[in-house]
Amino acid sequence: MAQGQDVRTLDDPERAVRALSVRFNADTTVIAGSQAMLVGLPDAPTVARTSVEIDAYVENAAEWEKANPGLEASEEINTFFGYLSQFHLTHGFHIDGVDERTACLPPGWRQRAVTRSVDAYGRTVTAIAPATNDLIVSKLHVLRDKDKDFIRACHAVRPLDRATIKRLLADTQPADTVHAAPCAFLDSLP
Repeated sequence: MAQGQDVRTLDDPERAVRALSVRFNADTTVIAGSQAMLVGLPDAPTVARTSVEIDAYVENAAEWEKANPGLEASEEINTFFGYLSQFHLTHGFHIDGVDERTACLPPGWRQRAVTRSVDAYGRTVTAIAPATNDLIVSKLHVLRDKDKDFIRACHAVRPLDRATIKRLLADTQPADTVHAAPCAFLDSLP
């Protein structure tokens, strides 16, 4: 971890969910990136909690966009809560507006997802995050160095069920060239 780098806590995704619920009058927000780990595992490994961004989208994005012609919910998130926004400067992290197609998650991920109730100024809203195995599958699709570090850290805390992850990866129907490297990486874990 770089010196002075903040470590995300459960307060951060909750703050993101609260902010998005107010801006979009949303009852449900999906946390899609690595910080989704915090929703179900607040004491996730440090390396999995050092991102300065939280990838998220509101579940009512299509309805919001219909009511606000010409605007995209993800761009609205980036404008109000993104990099160098007042939100970022105040809280030390930013929200990256994404959508349901951003992370390559396996079919059925919503049935395995972790949910958390968040108080949004007297109104209870829901945070949804992919389960660890599903999150790892999405990381395997891009497999950057930081994704490998994330997966290694998860494996160090609790050994991964590689067979399940490989099955979930196959369920996403990646191209053969995309499928081979993640499987080799999983097999290389101690």
